[in-house]
Amino acid sequence: MIIVLLLGLTVGVILALTGAGGGILAVPLLVFGAGLSMAEAGPIGLLAVGLAATLGAVMGLKNGTVRYKAALLIAAAGIICSPLGLWLAQHTPNRPLTILFACVLMYVAFRVFKRSLPPSPTSKATATKPPPCVLDAQRGKLNWTAPCAWALTVSGVVAGGLSGLLGVGGGFVMVPALQRYTNLTAQSVLATSLAVIALVSISGVAASSAAGHLQWAIALPFSIGALFGMACGRLIAARLAGPHLQRGFAAVSMLVAVALLVKSIGS
Repeated sequence: MIIVLLLGLTVGVILALTGAGGGILAVPLLVFGAGLSMAEAGPIGLLAVGLAATLGAVMGLKNGTVRYKAALLIAAAGIICSPLGLWLAQHTPNRPLTILFACVLMYVAFRVFKRSLPPSPTSKATATKPPPCVLDAQRGKLNWTAPCAWALTVSGVVAGGLSGLLGVGGGFVMVPALQRYTNLTAQSVLATSLAVIALVSISGVAASSAAGHLQWAIALPFSIGALFGMACGRLIAARLAGPHLQRGFAAVSMLVAVALLVKSIGS
């Protein structure tokens, strides 16, 4: 019980600091720390990440940093695809599912590490092109266009499918997508991503619970730890966020991915 609680605490802190890492590390922590299979750990990770993200999103709503219309559009697309991912997860053998998760985790680690590096002259030149979703500074709202709606919808489809399949919140998709397709501030990207994670994760948990795939004895202490970790992490996020934190998360993610591959090959 204590171990599961501490694992959830770790997930909550990481989610608060990165907006993208908590969900992707929840499942491997449960696999190694609680001895669960990928399919068993997925719904538990979704519940914990969904609740922690809800807490973070509520904080963001109070601060006015959540773009709720964008979050609702992305989440709606994700919720439609999440049940399909859950069905695939329950009908896929553990080894290929673990290998797929490890590959996705390696990709996330690479992307996070790349974002922590100073921008190159080429990226500065391409950054002058406005994204499809532009925030109107006077109104404080996004200017909605067809390319903007399409970009956010596709992002939601990818996040929802991976959320159900791998038991992740989808923040590792949402954060870079919002950074690429909008000109929102870092705080707004993080808060909006947490709102999407909350909506998509909770819908996936409801479907998994209805199908009887959720182990509540492990899910509850893990989720309590994640909520406490999110509350603590949000208090220190402003002090610790930066390139060094991103590189540290990337290194940990890569190590976890390698450990998952070794475990899947040796089993």
